Amino acid sequence: MTAFLTPLRLVGAMVLTDDRFDSRAVGVVSGQITDGQGLPEVDLTGFWVMPGIVDLHGDGFERQVLPRPSAPFPLGPALAATDREAASHGVTTCYLAQSWSWEGGMRGPERAEALMAAVLDHRARALTDLRVQLRAETHLVDEVPRLIAAVERFRVDYVVFNDHLEEGFQMRRANPDGFAHWARKAGLTEAELAARMETAREQARAVPRALCALAEAFDRLGVTYGSHDDPDAETREVYRMIGARVAEFPTRFRAAAAAKAGGDPVLMGAPNVVRGGSQAGNVAAVELIRQGLCDGLVSDYHLPALPLAVWKLVDDGILPLERAWALVSSGPARVLGMVDRGRLDVGLRADLVVVDQETREIAATIAGGRLSHLSGRAAARFLSVRDGMRMAAE
Repeated sequence: MTAFLTPLRLVGAMVLTDDRFDSRAVGVVSGQITDGQGLPEVDLTGFWVMPGIVDLHGDGFERQVLPRPSAPFPLGPALAATDREAASHGVTTCYLAQSWSWEGGMRGPERAEALMAAVLDHRARALTDLRVQLRAETHLVDEVPRLIAAVERFRVDYVVFNDHLEEGFQMRRANPDGFAHWARKAGLTEAELAARMETAREQARAVPRALCALAEAFDRLGVTYGSHDDPDAETREVYRMIGARVAEFPTRFRAAAAAKAGGDPVLMGAPNVVRGGSQAGNVAAVELIRQGLCDGLVSDYHLPALPLAVWKLVDDGILPLERAWALVSSGPARVLGMVDRGRLDVGLRADLVVVDQETREIAATIAGGRLSHLSGRAAARFLSVRDGMRMAAE
């Protein structure tokens, strides 16, 4: 890992603590938040200091790995680029959403295992706390033992269940061009992709037993698990009964309402907020937020959407800044039971974001007490302290 910041005390900023802003100091020492008494001070007057962003689901990294369908890049440099991009947008914890699917190719088990191994290797030099979230297709039942072994081996702590099989059949019938593009992206012919779908559908009767086996294993391993794209309340109830409590991207209002009625947290995509609705025609995230049915926002396919969604909610009068920021920080942290982050309290992990009040620019990101991003007016403030400390030492 990169070195910890020299112990510092951030002063002059408006600090988001316990859902309100206060003008107080924040100390950063050896990766933890302290009161900072007696430490060299960085004057951040004119800035906000807020908890680091916790992104529980993002597949935008795929563009770093596969910028064109026929031009794959090595995982190492792709992870480094994703790491830097996350830091520049205030993300301090970043889950890379990797499929475990009957599609194979970039979304098959082999690729998932390669990504998990690469992330573990990258952690030694990471700026951001990079982790992997697995999106397990429910009909890949033959690979259940392999999935459980991979989760344990690579220390995965978050899995969601997908069932996009019938959606694939509908696409093949109604949108042949889209189906052809999907096949090309998977490195398959259309006939090969259709054959994989047919094979997966033949496993339908084995899916319930497979899900129960996975749920039992995940409970034993302490893995949080949920479901993705629940279309209705009945589907959410089925997943809730087996312990898959997180409802990620419910596609209809009733599915989200059923999740909340059952005490299950709901996650929605930040791009949905920024664009004013779902690009797939599903329920608008803003409507769920208005009704108190959304516990957190995730980057989905676009990392910059996380801070942009906060400002969209603020500018449209939907939420005040402190509550909007909670949807990308304390809210997601609670969903995964991450008690060491998501808030700015003494003794917690030093994950924080410095935001310019004038420009709304993410001017600095500190992840685990390490400086992962620094730019704009904040850079001059931090550097002036460093120069002052050097002169004093001389």
